[in-house]
Amino acid sequence: MKFTLGWLREFLDTEAGADEIADRLTMLGHEVESVSDRAAELAPFVVARVVAARPHPNADRLQVCRVDTGRETLDVVCGAPNARAGMKGVFAPIGARIPGTGAVLEKRAIRGVTGAGMLCSEREMGLSDSHEGIIELPDDSPAGAPFAAIAGLDDPVIDAAITPERGDCLGVLGLARDLAAAGVGRFLDPPVEPVPGAGAGRVGASLDFAPESADACPLFVGRCISGVRDGPSPAWLRNRLRAVGLRPISALVDITNLVTLERARPLHVFDADTLSGATLRARLARDGETIAALDGKTYTLDADMTVIADDAGPAAIAGIVGGAATACSENTRNVFLEAAWFDPVRTAATGRKLRIESDARYRFERGVDRAGTVDGAERATRLILELCGGKASDLSIAGAAPRDDREVSFRPSKVQALGGLNITADESLSILDKLGFKVSEDIYKQVPDKNKKLYRIPSWRHDIDGEADLVEEVLRVAGYDAIPPVSPPRPCAVARPALDSRQRRERRARRALAGRGFFECVTWSFLDGDRARSFGGGAPELRLANPIGAHLSDMRPSLLPNLLAAAARNRARGQEDFALFEVGPTYSGRAPEAQFAAAAGIRVGATGPRHWLEAPRPVDAFDAKADALALIAALDGPANNLRTAADAPDWYHPGQSGSLRLGSKAALAWIGMLHPRAAAAFDLADPIAAFEIVLDRVPLSRGGARSRDAESDLQPIRRDFAFVVDAALPADDLLRAIRGLSGKLPGKHALTEVTLFDDYRGDGVEAGRKSLAVSVAIQPRERTPTDAEIHAAVDAIVARVAKATGAVLRS
Repeated sequence: MKFTLGWLREFLDTEAGADEIADRLTMLGHEVESVSDRAAELAPFVVARVVAARPHPNADRLQVCRVDTGRETLDVVCGAPNARAGMKGVFAPIGARIPGTGAVLEKRAIRGVTGAGMLCSEREMGLSDSHEGIIELPDDSPAGAPFAAIAGLDDPVIDAAITPERGDCLGVLGLARDLAAAGVGRFLDPPVEPVPGAGAGRVGASLDFAPESADACPLFVGRCISGVRDGPSPAWLRNRLRAVGLRPISALVDITNLVTLERARPLHVFDADTLSGATLRARLARDGETIAALDGKTYTLDADMTVIADDAGPAAIAGIVGGAATACSENTRNVFLEAAWFDPVRTAATGRKLRIESDARYRFERGVDRAGTVDGAERATRLILELCGGKASDLSIAGAAPRDDREVSFRPSKVQALGGLNITADESLSILDKLGFKVSEDIYKQVPDKNKKLYRIPSWRHDIDGEADLVEEVLRVAGYDAIPPVSPPRPCAVARPALDSRQRRERRARRALAGRGFFECVTWSFLDGDRARSFGGGAPELRLANPIGAHLSDMRPSLLPNLLAAAARNRARGQEDFALFEVGPTYSGRAPEAQFAAAAGIRVGATGPRHWLEAPRPVDAFDAKADALALIAALDGPANNLRTAADAPDWYHPGQSGSLRLGSKAALAWIGMLHPRAAAAFDLADPIAAFEIVLDRVPLSRGGARSRDAESDLQPIRRDFAFVVDAALPADDLLRAIRGLSGKLPGKHALTEVTLFDDYRGDGVEAGRKSLAVSVAIQPRERTPTDAEIHAAVDAIVARVAKATGAVLRS
């Protein structure tokens, strides 16, 4: 929201400067993004009188003007057709930065004549697109006077960011009210004097809605003004609009823009002679209706959109943009002024569907003062009569403003209880009164209570809902910086860690996967419904009621679909072999316990780039298993105690996938190769190894012997075993049998490493059997084991494996 300091002072009696007002606005919650002083930017530009103008000796279309700058008389080369002796213009000296072009004026010869500056046009000064001639200033402008002061451009411009719920502060009036409540000045709110009408106008306003859609436009106010003369606005109005970034168009349009910025009240003016019929109706559009809008585009409407229509069809998209066919022009003589209150939700939805951004839509969807519609029409009428002439009809009013009887109780003591600010009750009540909150006297008389007030909410404050909101208003105006800091009570307990164990676990998971060469992805928690169903989701309760896009309609049941989509984008851009991971939530239902923290990763293509030492190979299921086990180990999970089961979901390749489980509990992870059908759905043909880990199912670390064993100063003892087992026996069963002996061996020594290094079938091994070779590391804890203890440990391992799997040592 941009406004000038002078404009603000029309509604706020204050001596505060721009910087002080900017600071106070920020403290009030309206963060000021910039304060620009055009007087400083335009300081080099002064009024100059053209003393003489003679033809350029070497150019037919140029003149050499002798100009008096108030300090000296200089020669300027000028090509403007209106440059002549006696006129007064804007002089820019050498070295000045030209606002309209950004160029710095340099001294150089033009056809053999060197000028000492230039006379500027409106385009060069950044005031308009006009470049037909130089600016002509009034004859009484003193030579040497600053141009900014003469043109009314010496007013600082403040740009404040308004939060979405404060639609009332999208007008200068609302900001002035907030500042006055904060003690910056006295609020000036001169009443809008009604303009007496001269009877009914040629065009009237009406509402044409079914009862179920009447809230689309409950109030439509219109007025005919005949005999107007549209043309350029006066300088003060043009300068005010330019200062806040709007391009002046014509007096009629500029007036509606002025009222929009002044009172946060959008309006529209129709050329009444272009309207068909005697009534303008606010109604819902009909499916397929079209309108050529003022932005040069044609829009197709549907039955959920509100329009202002005449007998021929839509003349404006309500609350958003007007139609080109009924726009005002320099030939306009009779106008119809429209002011209405449109439903914010429907206006926002229409603007989003049609992709139209406008100042009117911006304000209507954030909430416009429902009681200010008539005042807006009266204010605009008076300006039109003053600037364009004409005669106004009576107001045509259809409908009524929506009733707003909201009342909120307020106890001054709650400012201290909820906000921590010690402020007197009178001060709190005074702040609320200045903000426009009035005590509901009738109810207060029935239940008199000095410690409790019942406030009627102003029509422009749709964001107020309860007592806590009124407390916030008091704190905001009194100043959050006035809340005293409070030390914690003594004795003070040691502060809890900022992150809980689960949050720390997610961070460790990210570090561990990045350390294994994965690149992290951060994707939406939503995805397309078809893809959700392909990965175990798609339940109705997981479908979003208001998705940000049709392709993001469902909560994700797995992290893999979005990772695969990212992989497809990387492959399309020439990436060949890579690994991606994500840590985030997945959803299997609406209940809190149906949301899981998960980590997932994919490896695409080969194990690495081509290299002379080692040829890369395609990724396989064991790569996924290694990644999953490494991550579980990094989280201090029971990586060595997990068993593998062949029950992965159907988006994995059967026979090349499985799950990792701890006993009979639910799967901690799924690992393996992705099913070709699932990969093809993302246009991926490469082999893809994938894993998914449910972090919430990984037992939290309790410390224990693992870390102490790894830190032992004693040298481990390694032994290799070759066991002959049934060919169908999973190698994992044998390894788990050995690991189960850790800490139970003679001397209580630990087993820190149990690794399969060979799987052999062939000569020397009978049919239906296989040989599994295992390396075992025995880690002493307190002392070096004796030979007898080592032999006993070996015998215990052989016996344990034989009992658990039926294996025999290979001779």
